[in-house]
Amino acid sequence: MLYFVDTTPSQPTVTHVIPDGEPVYGVTSLGNDAYFVGYKDKSQHIEVYDAATFTLQGRLTVPGLGFPDSRACGLAVCPVNNCLYASDWQHSRVHRVELSGSNAVMKWSVARHPAGLTVNRAQNVLVVSYGRRKLQEFTTRGILLQNIQLRSGAANPWHAVDMANGQFVVSYREIHDVCLVNREGAVVRRYRGQTCSEMMKMKYPMGLAVDRHGNILVANEGNKRLLVLDNSLTSAHKMYVSVDGGLRSPRSLSYDKSHGRLYIGEWDGGRVIVIDHLKDFTTSHV
Repeated sequence: MLYFVDTTPSQPTVTHVIPDGEPVYGVTSLGNDAYFVGYKDKSQHIEVYDAATFTLQGRLTVPGLGFPDSRACGLAVCPVNNCLYASDWQHSRVHRVELSGSNAVMKWSVARHPAGLTVNRAQNVLVVSYGRRKLQEFTTRGILLQNIQLRSGAANPWHAVDMANGQFVVSYREIHDVCLVNREGAVVRRYRGQTCSEMMKMKYPMGLAVDRHGNILVANEGNKRLLVLDNSLTSAHKMYVSVDGGLRSPRSLSYDKSHGRLYIGEWDGGRVIVIDHLKDFTTSHV
């Protein structure tokens, strides 16, 4: 069942809500297709939706993807290499799926318990290792380019995005922090979610996205909201999303800059929420 909400072209607003009821692990999109993977997809499938009508078009089969025991499955796409990446928490590997029509799949081993994935500016894939506290960069064919040990004590990272200055922003679920990290893995600055004012507190930061200005959108799962940080992690504001029942534990994010479209995958709500006409994250209401 699909709900449509009226929208005006100049204003960012919720335009689609795809209800499901099962936790959503990962969301991403490329061109006319949107890709979702959730708890129900225990038969090694990634669902493919038409990004215009949001009707189910089919499923990509990824043999060996670690369901049903997997706790995480990050998704990312690369428009240059025309492929999709999926992280496999259970088997500590990344699967690469061709999107040219053949849907050919290859895979390679990564550090223990990979979670969030990001395609960086060099069109390589960044893999966060929750189990080994590493940030790894691979080519589209699985050649390891960087192996950064994240030096943040005993904290386990969840997702990372690269910034224009060559540094990385990393979310740490258990300690409720988002950190700016250099290429040696050292923390340059951190947004300490539990020491902020009640309004700006952050509990269980998960998925991340970056807009054209370098603002960072955080899926604040524990507080059931989205938080926007500036690129220096010194200021923050909430992004209010007008959706029935409010946000229910948002976990995964995917931002299509070219189309101004944001996808939000919920853990508790089991929905994928789509926001259109979002040029950047400076707005506080959608």
